[in-house]
Amino acid sequence: MYSVAIDGPSGSGKSTIAKLLADKLDITYVDTGAMYRAIALYSKKTGCEPDGFLYDIEIDYRDNKVFLNGEDVSDKIRSEEISKLASNISKDLKVREFLVQKQREISQKRSVVMEGRDIGTVVLPNANYKFYLDAGVDIRAKRRYKQLLEKGEDVEFDKVLSDLRDRDFNDMNRENSPLVMAEGAIFIDSADLTLEETLEKMFNIVRG
Repeated sequence: MYSVAIDGPSGSGKSTIAKLLADKLDITYVDTGAMYRAIALYSKKTGCEPDGFLYDIEIDYRDNKVFLNGEDVSDKIRSEEISKLASNISKDLKVREFLVQKQREISQKRSVVMEGRDIGTVVLPNANYKFYLDAGVDIRAKRRYKQLLEKGEDVEFDKVLSDLRDRDFNDMNRENSPLVMAEGAIFIDSADLTLEETLEKMFNIVRG
């Protein structure tokens, strides 16, 4: 078994690349951000703070889908509202400890491509391969804006850009597990490469 850790800010293309890379390597893809979003969704639905229900819920990741108490919530967690709520919830140390343990358990059972914001630094510091994917905030905002429009959401670009800057600040300055490039990680600027070029570059590094 082996593990591939992919970190980077929101909108850098981590999820798309991680999914494609996992498919090409024929191993499991794990989107850790989706697990935080699932907790955010449950918190919104119940009106409860996470530390009041963490150990009463079941979060599972299989077939590239996130399940919350047995329900596939993969689509429900992708709104901007849930995204912002998840960013705040991710600052909660109890939530982070709970999910880090779950993420490590997944990686101990099978080979994985795991992506998030603290995979190479906290979750899988001994990952066989570590990547840090990034792009300028304007480029990332355009990607995010396009995704939201394609989903039918009524959003303004300036708001998406502002939210992304706020999220970057929160992720990089939070007390617990801030977003930083892991020691030994390979930096990839996705703004300079096409999706196919980025995938091929990372695949060749893993395959050697």
